[in-house]
Order: sequence, then structure tokens, then C-alpha cells
Amino acid sequence: MERENQFVGQSLAFLDAVERTSQAAALQRPVLVIGERGTGKELIAERLHRLSPRWGEALVTMNCAALPETLIEAELFGHEAGAFTGATRNREGRFEEADGGTLFLDELATLSMAAQERLLRAVEYGEVTRIGSSRPMRVDVRIVAATNENLPAMAERGDFRADLLDRLSFEVITLPPLRAREGDIAVLADYFGRRMAAELQWEAWPGYAEHVAAQLEDYLWPGTVRELRNVIERAVYRWNDPQSPVGHIVFDPFDSPWKPAGSPAPAQSEAPDKVRVAPERPDFEEIDDLRMAVDSHERAIVEHALGKHRWNQRQTAKALGLSYDQLRHCIKKHGLMEES
Repeated sequence: MERENQFVGQSLAFLDAVERTSQAAALQRPVLVIGERGTGKELIAERLHRLSPRWGEALVTMNCAALPETLIEAELFGHEAGAFTGATRNREGRFEEADGGTLFLDELATLSMAAQERLLRAVEYGEVTRIGSSRPMRVDVRIVAATNENLPAMAERGDFRADLLDRLSFEVITLPPLRAREGDIAVLADYFGRRMAAELQWEAWPGYAEHVAAQLEDYLWPGTVRELRNVIERAVYRWNDPQSPVGHIVFDPFDSPWKPAGSPAPAQSEAPDKVRVAPERPDFEEIDDLRMAVDSHERAIVEHALGKHRWNQRQTAKALGLSYDQLRHCIKKHGLMEES
């Protein structure tokens, strides 16, 4: 594998997905890779190809979402000269390019129904026909497809062909998001940090300050591994003291007191880092348990503030005028960590 394409992790959820990938690689069957953005679907597709008997042949990748609907079929199946405006010469499609190898279809769920129908025939019969031609061609292609959508639900709604789903789902590998990979955040942060330090030609890797390590563990990582990599590399390159542990990290690169506002904000007299929360006013006539009502209001305020600060607990505590320990107590008291 390339240096950029390493599998790093030790959690059982992650290792199980890698093991299933290795087992499926030897078979000449289609595989669906499901996962949120940034979970490493492309790496799984590459592993499926490199460990298969087709490893010496082409691995052809096509992002189905990157092309307009009118060009997807031409890209997949090729076209003859004169088949449509702008088609000045014959052109091979991705299926022909991948003949003998593997075709990786990323963002599969974005394919139009017409493209799905043609793809179904290619999978079923091993034949493709260029646009503008009536002569089908035999191709030997293994298909690996990826998506972050719920394909069975789409098939039930009629947004994805159920028969195509049946043929592509011989094996389905669902990748766990980073927040479900217990113990992997620290491992990945260390890996990406060391690699960035080497790129910057630091003499040694100083690691992370304790509060930064805690922030990394507390964050929910909606962008999963890809987001973690960006956050780590940005923090290391901005840190100007290679002799001391990295002591500052920024999760949102767009966060700035001078960022443009999408619409005029109401005037506020308080400092910009203060959180102003206005939960729905309770019906006082319906309150028969004061402690429960106060706890509910407190929970709503803390939950709102955590969401605003993307679960950065130190920033949330500062915005609410609490100590870090006080905020941690609130989170534990209301069970917010378990629900996140």
C-alpha cells in the first residue's frame, strides 16, 4: 500500500471491517462499501483490489456524483463518434478500461435510473454497449461500489433499483465512524501528528498536551478520520515550538470573530463568546415538580451550548461561565455523553 493509504487502528470494530475486506478480496464477487464520509471507503476498495487475483490489472475509479447525469452513461460505457454533440471520436468507457481488473464506483446512490438499468445489464451479463453503438462487448470487471446512503431504504422508496442492489450486495462492508472506534482516536492522532512533524522536519515528536488529548477524545468527529487528519495536521503545522507538546488545536478552521455573517445578526451587548440561550418558556401552571423543571431547563441550556461549540467541552465551559469540572458534572448528571 502507498504511504498515504495506511490502515491505522486497533479497535475491534475497525479490525473486523478490515478482516472482512481481506476475506472478500479473493472472491470474484461485487462488494458494497457503506460508511459515512471520511471513514476510508476508498482505502477499502483499494485493499479489495490489491489482495485479489486482479491485483496486477487496472483499478479504475469513478465518482458518480462528480459528473452531470447526461455524461455518466458515456463515462461508464463509452461512446461512438457522433453519438451526441461533442462526441468527435470513439471513446472507451470505464468498464472497458477496467477489463480484467476492478471498477470502483464511488457515490453509487447518485446514479440515475437509466444508468442503473445499464449497470444492471453489465453486472448480470458481463456486457456493455457504447452509446451510439448496437454491438455489445464482453468485459470481465469486478465491481466495488461505495455510498454513504441507506440503499435498502432507497430501494423501498423506488429511488434505487432493488434488482441492482441484490446483485451488488454479495458482501456489504459497513465501516464504523471514528466515534465508534474505541481507542483509535489517540492512535490516529499520534500517527498523523508524527507524519506531519516529519514533513516539517522536526527533530522529534513532542506529542500532545494533556488538555489537547482530552479535547480530541471529547470531540464527536462528524467528518471522521478525514476530519481528524486535517485537524491534527493543521494543529502541528501551526505549533511553533517543536520542543514542547502541541498545546492548541482548532476543530473549525472557519471559526473567526471576523468571519462573514450569512445574514445580519441581532445586536448583542454581551461579549461574542457568551452563549445566549432562550429555551421555550415553560407553562408554569403545569409545573408540579420544581426540581425536575429546573433540571430540564439546565439540560436544555447545556445541550444547546455543547452543540454550538461542537462538543468542545473547554470552550463550552468558558462560554457558560463554568469550570471544566462543573461542566463535566452537568454532562454526567444529565446523561448527555451517553446520548452523543
